[in-house]
Parts: sequence; C-alpha cells; structure tokens
Amino acid sequence: MRLHPAAPVRLGPGHTVPRAVGGGPAEPSAVPARSPRPSDVPLRLAVVDMSGTSIVEGGLQDTAFSEALAAHGVTPGTPEHDRAVRTFEQQRGTSRSAVFREVFPERAAALAATRSFETAFDRLLAEHGVRAVPGAEEALTRLRELGLDLCLCTGYARHTQNMILESLGWMGLADLSLSPDDAGRGVPYPDMTLTALLALDHEDVRSVLTVGDTAADILAGRRAGAGLVVGVRSGEGDAGQLWEAGADHVVDSLGQVPGLVEVRG
Repeated sequence: MRLHPAAPVRLGPGHTVPRAVGGGPAEPSAVPARSPRPSDVPLRLAVVDMSGTSIVEGGLQDTAFSEALAAHGVTPGTPEHDRAVRTFEQQRGTSRSAVFREVFPERAAALAATRSFETAFDRLLAEHGVRAVPGAEEALTRLRELGLDLCLCTGYARHTQNMILESLGWMGLADLSLSPDDAGRGVPYPDMTLTALLALDHEDVRSVLTVGDTAADILAGRRAGAGLVVGVRSGEGDAGQLWEAGADHVVDSLGQVPGLVEVRG
C-alpha cells in the first residue's frame, strides 16, 4: 500500500469559510436534512472526494477519455464510441480502470486503454491545470481546525492525484491522500474510507464524515458505515441522485460542510 502523508495547514485568526459557492447563503432547498441518525460518536475523520467536490478539472477527463478510445480503435461517431461515452458518464464516480474494464472486456485491452487515458490526462493537466472549487481550501482547513483528520480521495491514479495536489499547493493540506491504487477499489466500494480509518488510527467508522458529489461517493460512505455522509451539488450528481443514494445532507458546496460539523458538535 502506498500512502501519501502530509503535514497540516492552519488558517490565521479571523479567517472565515464561505457558506456556498459564490459566497452567498444556500438556497432554502439546498440543505434539507433527513431524520438525523444517532450522533453520539464525535466526528474525528473527514474523507473528502476531489474531482467535483474540492477541485474542478473543466472537462479534461472527457477529452482524455475520447483520446484513449481513439487510440484503441473506438472513434467518434460510431455506436461503440457512443456506448463507451455513456458508460463513462454513468460511472464517472468510479475508478477510471473500472470504467475501461466495462468498455473493453479483454483485460489486456482495458489495461492498455487505462494507461492511454492516464497519459493523455497527465498531459492535459500539465497544459491546462485544475482549480479548486471556490471556498474548498478554506473549508478543508476549517475541518482540520475543528479537530478532524483529513483524507483526500480520488478515482484518479496515484501519480495523477499527486500532480493535482502539487499544482494546487495542497501536498501539505491533508493528513492522507488515497486513490484506488492505494486502497484496492474506488467508489462505490468503501475501501478508501476504511483504509483512511485504519491508516490514521481511528477505531470507529461512526466517527467518519464523508463528502462527495456523486451517488457513488454517497454509496461508499454509507457502505463504510460513516457517521455523516454529505453530498455536494458542485459536481456531477444532482440533489435527487444524492438523496436517493443515502446522503444525510445535500449542500451546494464543500464550503458549507464545516457548518454541518459545528451544528452536530
């Protein structure tokens, strides 16, 4: 297992966290809560998704996916290409290798296409970069200030995740970063959440907060037994999908999550 440890980053006194993307308050419908689950176990670990939740990559994945398909004989305008794109859109929240296993039944072809995707995506990242969701860095730091350990999770490959963290200056922002390369499987499986729990020496899954923008992220949190599972509308999933998957709260952006932790106490 390859884990990326990181040193904490703290905010100075008086720094505040925006409540939502754009700085404004959430719409009244943005944070309807389910009947609360028992919360007698304090939250001690935040497991936060990257793409769509804390970062925006601006369609680079889609471009890399099309390039990888073309490199392996699946060209735009063909039924095979259309089916592959639908698969990618439906399973965007899962690991990229899992998507290519669906597209290419033969294991060798799926592995080769995954490598082509990673090469294309790394090149696009180097050329165009990514940006943080507005308020994300402040929210992540605030979670640390509230006493939670922090793990950033992704469906990207480990080296791709490191490129993103380095480009944003986030290598020291979290206690841990994980990819499916480290944990075994990506979302909707609970592997990354449970790996974070063990790696950071926590004992009770009910002390875990998970945050993500897709139904797969929500399912992973629920399957892990996390004490608080939050969906954000800043990425791929709409509110209905996040609720249906089992979110305890659905909010506009990561910037609102520390407030939920503070209310829970």
